[in-house]
Amino acid sequence: MEPTESTADEPALLEDGPIDLPNGTERATFGMGCFWGPDARFSALEGVARTRVGYAGGTEPDPTYFALGDHTEVVRVVYDPELLSYEELLETFWANHDWHSSAPKRQYRSVVLAHDDDQYETASRERAAIADRTGRSPATDIERLSEFYSAEPSHQKYELRSRPTVGDELETLYGDSFVDSTIVARLNGFVAGHGDRSQRETLLAGLDLPAPLLAELRRTL
Repeated sequence: MEPTESTADEPALLEDGPIDLPNGTERATFGMGCFWGPDARFSALEGVARTRVGYAGGTEPDPTYFALGDHTEVVRVVYDPELLSYEELLETFWANHDWHSSAPKRQYRSVVLAHDDDQYETASRERAAIADRTGRSPATDIERLSEFYSAEPSHQKYELRSRPTVGDELETLYGDSFVDSTIVARLNGFVAGHGDRSQRETLLAGLDLPAPLLAELRRTL
């Protein structure tokens, strides 16, 4: 049975497209410590179409989790700017990690990796505004993204994977679309406790999934 969503006026919906989506979607990349939590947090936001965790901000080629070199764990967000602004993504960034102090490892540093000049200037301006407002200088780097390296499959949609009763079955149903599915992204955020009851019910009501899986999702959420 093919997973579908019946109520989708957001990029919901481009379930079969590549991660680098055309049609007006844009990308943002953030480092906020371990990338599992931020992945789930951004996944639950209306207007986010896809998320993917990976490594960026360093110079060494082809990093892996156990050979990270000088890279940082990051989450890449594909979003619809008509539904969610870059400034709103930055609000989520600042509110959901410790930007006050330096991370013990470069792997977990606070960083905004800008995809263009507008993102770089916006993030820099907001960092300065936070410093003025709080009297504390954020230990957050603002850099231009050079290259993003996707993390290993075991790190993608980790909150769902850590609940194998639903995660394994969803991965079987979605196959190669599992990591880049909007629906899977939402569920990854919801099982981590993000989003409200109305969002969850709306999504579940529109899913064409086997009844036992839907029942388990409802129980999990």
